[in-house]
Amino acid sequence: MQTSNKYTVITGASSGIGYETAKAFAARGKNVIAIARRQDRLEALKSEISQINSKVDVIIRICDLSLPQEVHSLYDSLTGYDIETWVNNAGFGNYSSVAMQDLAKIETMFRLNIEALTVFSTLYVSDYKDVPGTQLINISSGGGYVIVPNAVTYCASKFYVSAFTEGLAHELKAMNAKLQAKVLAPAATQTEFGQVANNVETYNYDTIFGTYHTSQQMADFLLKLYESDQSVGRIDRETFAFSLSSPVFQYAGNSAHNQKIVNE
Repeated sequence: MQTSNKYTVITGASSGIGYETAKAFAARGKNVIAIARRQDRLEALKSEISQINSKVDVIIRICDLSLPQEVHSLYDSLTGYDIETWVNNAGFGNYSSVAMQDLAKIETMFRLNIEALTVFSTLYVSDYKDVPGTQLINISSGGGYVIVPNAVTYCASKFYVSAFTEGLAHELKAMNAKLQAKVLAPAATQTEFGQVANNVETYNYDTIFGTYHTSQQMADFLLKLYESDQSVGRIDRETFAFSLSSPVFQYAGNSAHNQKIVNE
């Protein structure tokens, strides 16, 4: 498949959904900019993509997105590329009661799940809102629509992602922007998420969940969202069925009680 000079950026591309998403876009002839902390994993991804489609260009960037200064410098380093799609996938979870949670881990989680995603989204929308065919896809969670016991703080971070992205989708449509904002909300997916969220070395999805998706399945769902005109792709936490829809949260776009904007 022939490629163009456009690129798809994927954060958190060294494993899980990000890794499989990079491969899925490359299989469709999309050049990829893969971002993560682990260079060896990104090199392995690049090698694997070369076997899938030798024509695509794969750029790797080593970056710790929990560090605000690296987020801004990373975006600045990509200004020379024509970015057709930006996928904010980087993030991690935490299972713990609020009373017992490790605040150092929580603060890092917020910087990654919320701050980095918001900075990248803002910069990308500012630069590409009027470019036809562009998309911003933010990865939320089933826990970004339903509060999960023992994961309240993680869910709150993903509620932010869902609400922010849905609100941005409304905003872009209201201004007749060319760029589309979309949110993908996975349920249990067999990745490194379980180990990191529970601070354990091994995590058996068969024992703990029984039903779950693979990273490849989630990448396939992401591409279905990408190809659609809908803003939300969600996995039902009970049935594990995937569905596409318009934004879920109530939006007060036509309320008579909104703040009046005065042009000065």
